Amino acid sequence: MLAILLGIGRSGLSAVGLGEELITSFGGLQALGRASAAELAQCKGVGQTKAARLVAAFVLGTRLAQEDLLGRRIASPKDAVEFLGPRMRLLPVEEITRGTLNESLYHPREAFRAGIAHKAHSVLFAHNHPSGDPTPSADDMAISREMKRAGEILGIEVVDHLILGESRKGVVLYYSFRERGEG
Repeated sequence: MLAILLGIGRSGLSAVGLGEELITSFGGLQALGRASAAELAQCKGVGQTKAARLVAAFVLGTRLAQEDLLGRRIASPKDAVEFLGPRMRLLPVEEITRGTLNESLYHPREAFRAGIAHKAHSVLFAHNHPSGDPTPSADDMAISREMKRAGEILGIEVVDHLILGESRKGVVLYYSFRERGEG
């Protein structure tokens, strides 16, 4: 599939070989899907046009995976994980804050900004653990409690805080504070 998107390889390497090289150098297809166009364009034989084509294909694939969930009511943590999993798996960084290797800088004003702007009655927070292990850290626990308190002050219910981990055979491992009675 990558060979079709790439069209041609480079001198001495077919499009199939270039696709295999990209998967290997990025550490897998999911990691390749998280790469930015700028990162891909720097790879020998890719360039800006092929990089844009690859990024577009991964975004399109993610949207396709979510299409059957759009407009569907999210009634459980599992529903939210099914919706968010494909999208968050391809994110290189969290959308609210930019994380470091082992922590993320957080403040409630950033977390609730979109909810306030959209006059939301309730919100669901989710973040990923790039390690693949969705077990919450002490900081995750503290932040979850802080988000709940901030939501109470703002009058916006925090329905859950999810931590998404790795995907195994199409099933995303996750931790739900709500399911554990902590949210």
